[in-house]
Amino acid sequence: MAGALSYLEDQVRELKEQGIFRPLAVLSSPQGPRAVIDGKEVVNLSSNNYLGLNTHPRLIRAAVEATEKYGAGSGAVRTIIGTMDLHLELERKLAEFKHTEAVLVFQAGFTANTGCIPALVGRGDCIISDELNHASIIDGARLSRADIKIFPHRDMAGLEERLKEAEREGYRHKLVITDGVFSMDGDIAPLPQIVELCEKYGAISYVDDAHASGVLGRNGRGTVDHFGLHGRVDVQIGTLSKAIGVLGGYVAGPRVLIEWLTQRGRPFLFSTSHPPAVTAACIAAIDVLLEEPQLIERLWDNARYFKEELKKLGFDTGVSETPITPVIIGKGPETMKFSDRLFEEGVFAQGITYPTVPAEKSRVRTIVTASHTREDLDFALAAFEKVGKELGVI
Repeated sequence: MAGALSYLEDQVRELKEQGIFRPLAVLSSPQGPRAVIDGKEVVNLSSNNYLGLNTHPRLIRAAVEATEKYGAGSGAVRTIIGTMDLHLELERKLAEFKHTEAVLVFQAGFTANTGCIPALVGRGDCIISDELNHASIIDGARLSRADIKIFPHRDMAGLEERLKEAEREGYRHKLVITDGVFSMDGDIAPLPQIVELCEKYGAISYVDDAHASGVLGRNGRGTVDHFGLHGRVDVQIGTLSKAIGVLGGYVAGPRVLIEWLTQRGRPFLFSTSHPPAVTAACIAAIDVLLEEPQLIERLWDNARYFKEELKKLGFDTGVSETPITPVIIGKGPETMKFSDRLFEEGVFAQGITYPTVPAEKSRVRTIVTASHTREDLDFALAAFEKVGKELGVI
């Protein structure tokens, strides 16, 4: 390759030599507990489709009917003529579901963070962020141009020290941000203590509930409901792309926050709105969460079983408290080899290494869903045991 981008050849070659370059896996079936990936049918342990809603008949029917009624696309951004009655219905349903005054839907959870954070704070303000927060939070914080302070993961003494520093330094606004459930380790933020510290120091509390949406709390309302903190968390971010089974993100909170974001949330202002099929399917998903709570119960039953059996085999599953269960291998190349061998044995569980996680904590991340059968899980466990012994992990 010649030209200005030729330097990328060396960088890609280096990744390949390190054994951590990953081609994109290709799905040629519905996203389910068993799926056809790269032409092979496997037990799928890498999907965020926690409740199996992407193939729920009610969601599919709603998407088809909305497409027939409204068309394939919305045709404009929300602030011009891209706001449909369906969008408003979804936001009303979500606000009621989350017990907040209002909700604004974004095109993705990522854009919810990169749109909301810079709209809340800027130069002269301070963001205090957990060191393991999601990349979208990190990028949103950088875009805001506010000063950023990092506190050690789930360390409340560390958080309070950063709040004291920010108070001494006289920042105009202080914004404390945490994931509700951390996507790589599966542990839960100590939200009650975070909220208490925010109230003590006059800081804005902000929780990203991407991996708690549809998983924690009554009917999957998230960590705020899980801890009984309604009315005490200023900003809640949710996703429509994981347990909800479709696509998108949203911000839930006081009406004034939502009104402000309609004027200053840049991804909202400059991106075409969700197509009718997506919006209608999301509406149907909220109804399913309210009317079929057994899906969440099945998810947790499966997650507990799989986690316990992995531990019995001798695997290191870290500090996981949720259906996200990492199997920590250590080094990146060994992790990718472990993942590749699992695939050969009929299990897709993606290896995760630096820069997503520290190089020495590379892991195969598994996510068990409500759709997995006990047969699926036992098949996967047998593969983990075989590969773990073969590679000297257990």
